Amino acid sequence: MPLTASKEEWGTRLGVILAVSGSAVGLGNFLRFPGQAAANGGGAFMIPYFIALLLLGIPICWAEWTMGRYGGQKGFHSAPAILGVIGKGAPARYLGLTGVMIPLAVSFYYTFIGAWCLGYFWSYLTGSLSIDSALAVPEQAAIATQFYNDFTGTAENGLIFGATGVPTVVFWAITFFLNIVLILRGLSKGIEKFASIAMPIMAVCALIVLIRVLTLGTPNPAAPDQNVVNGLGYMWNPDLAALANPQTWLAAAGQIFFSLSVGFGVIINYASYMRRKDDVALSGITAAATNELFEVGFGGLITLTASFVFLGLSGTIAAVATGSFGLGFQTLPVVFASMGAAGPLIGAIWFLMLFLAAITSSISMYQPSVAFLQETLGVDRRRGTMMMIMVCMVGSFMVIYFTEGAVFWSTIDNWVGTFLIFIMAMVQIICFSWVFGIDKGWAAAHEGSRIKIPIVFKFIMKYVAPLYLIVVLIAFCINNLPSWIAQVAEQPMAQLALGLIVAVFVFLVVCLRIGERRWRAAGLDLDGREPLAP
Repeated sequence: MPLTASKEEWGTRLGVILAVSGSAVGLGNFLRFPGQAAANGGGAFMIPYFIALLLLGIPICWAEWTMGRYGGQKGFHSAPAILGVIGKGAPARYLGLTGVMIPLAVSFYYTFIGAWCLGYFWSYLTGSLSIDSALAVPEQAAIATQFYNDFTGTAENGLIFGATGVPTVVFWAITFFLNIVLILRGLSKGIEKFASIAMPIMAVCALIVLIRVLTLGTPNPAAPDQNVVNGLGYMWNPDLAALANPQTWLAAAGQIFFSLSVGFGVIINYASYMRRKDDVALSGITAAATNELFEVGFGGLITLTASFVFLGLSGTIAAVATGSFGLGFQTLPVVFASMGAAGPLIGAIWFLMLFLAAITSSISMYQPSVAFLQETLGVDRRRGTMMMIMVCMVGSFMVIYFTEGAVFWSTIDNWVGTFLIFIMAMVQIICFSWVFGIDKGWAAAHEGSRIKIPIVFKFIMKYVAPLYLIVVLIAFCINNLPSWIAQVAEQPMAQLALGLIVAVFVFLVVCLRIGERRWRAAGLDLDGREPLAP
């Protein structure tokens, strides 16, 4: 018995790969990754980064693709329902709510940041963001910082609703509206079609900016060490001493999760719309490779190299000290101003690319929530989307209003966009490898596959990835949680953000309870007791 009014599927295999790649290729590739690399030793960061990619990112990615397709054949499309099947019971199902909570809560602030990209693109296009290259670098930085503070409202709550402020709300409304239109159009006509158009455009934009960056040479003769070669060396020549810092390893693992959309609940939802014989092994590694091209090949080479060339090592490190977005929205405008007449055009291309990346990611954050509401409440896509909009309007309004010091949305990012991702990844790999069973999971992953996953990953999935996650999670709790808890205890805005998170989670629990009654009444195998029919 179908859970929703209509059965949706992807149009093509390439389409689902581009959609998953689009969900992964986002602001994290172009802003978060360079910021994390610069803050954690440059080239030294790349060693734990690629280790985490091989031991965590790719194995869990394959597990998500496999679980999603398997759950889809059972008639389910949301992370809680699918993990209930894979994990064989209610505990896994309720832990799987994090796979809806994460993308939904992250969308509250992610769409807001996407609106920044659109606003910056428009500002470069119209010339309203103009920085005189004849000014000293500190003066240029002051102008860029002031523009950023005005646009994002970091100085005061409610600032961007003021008559004298930059019309950020207008750009947010456009961004949010575009997301909703694409979601309403469905998988193949909305998400897949947009990703198929946006991904090539993003690649072209990235290539244009990368070529310009790599041809900068040594723009400041007074600082001969600040050249392209040394900028590339900063990213690829490791200082092995930095590997002794646990934070470097934590940051690398966190970046892999954020970058690949692993543990988000997105891949498991997207894969649930695949046909039984659709390949997940080749599709999974292709999507991961595409993400790495954009992240390492474009994001890192462009942002870190350009920043190093114009600001030097100390200037780059100082820029990321204010956060990843400081590098992207405050430092890069200074870099573009130093590029001469081509600077505004390069800036416009860069922020257009960021905006497209933000949209391909944000629609993937809305889709799991819509699918969850559809199958728990028995509504169609339009009604599910309308319900999701009501939740998002509350969360997004609070993010847009409570902007002072970025405390409100950064609290959501910490607890949901970082901590819960570790939890979700842990739940998924344990359910796949230990409850569902690695032998059964391995066979399911290879059903219809065009490639054979190297046998070593069977061992990695069952033993290495869970152990790696446990160690990372323990270190994470020791290094990060005390300061986060202190922030919540001391700052009312952080408390309000956690209150919003709890309220949304309670709403999701209520929906799941309703869904369980519906599924049992329909005679569905919600606890995974029966194998798939041959």
